[in-house]
Amino acid sequence: MLNTLFSEIFSSTTETIAVPQFLLGIAVALVIGIFLAAVYSYKTKYTKSFVVTLALLPAVVCVVIMMVNGNVGAGVAVAGAFSLVRFRSVPGTAKEIGTIFLAMGAGLICGMGYLGYAVLFSLILGIAMFILNKVNIGADKRLEQDRILKITIPEDLNYTGAFDDLFEKYTVKYETVSVRTANMGSLFKLTYNVTLKNPNDEKDFIDDLRCRNGNLEISMARQEITNNEL
Repeated sequence: MLNTLFSEIFSSTTETIAVPQFLLGIAVALVIGIFLAAVYSYKTKYTKSFVVTLALLPAVVCVVIMMVNGNVGAGVAVAGAFSLVRFRSVPGTAKEIGTIFLAMGAGLICGMGYLGYAVLFSLILGIAMFILNKVNIGADKRLEQDRILKITIPEDLNYTGAFDDLFEKYTVKYETVSVRTANMGSLFKLTYNVTLKNPNDEKDFIDDLRCRNGNLEISMARQEITNNEL
């Protein structure tokens, strides 16, 4: 029975794919695409357009391969023509690109007629991706301590070294990102990248800074990894 399940559904003796086989291939590819989209969206920031595209991508690749009668070389050439149009308006993350390749691989296997292998391949890789998301492997705990600090000071306060003692007390490291004037030059706005020693001391850190800058505006936000980083 296993040999039948994992055998090719398309007959090698004919160049025409029967309609039931064609529909079965698309149906399996769509189910695989929906499964991969659901797994990808678990604990991941995503857009609706990307998830919908991911669900449809295996079926699209499947049809391309079926229309070239399983000729992988011709199928890759057709897919290469599609790549002349940018897939997305912004560069994707490594996870997005990897999931796209996963969906395309599953669609290629479906298009070759090996539906059992396509389902098995998708289940193994999908479960692996779910587990890796669940355990949050590769997460950098230091990101929870990284902050963007913005301080407003009066013009008569020399900002060079004005907060060094507080930075030494509350941060592991810090660097000045930018300095600009505001309010007709009567204020300076300073921006720093800092890594806190203990995130729980954030309020104490801000309170000490307020005593130093005359209780002017201070803001602190988490640093975020940009979407175009791999």
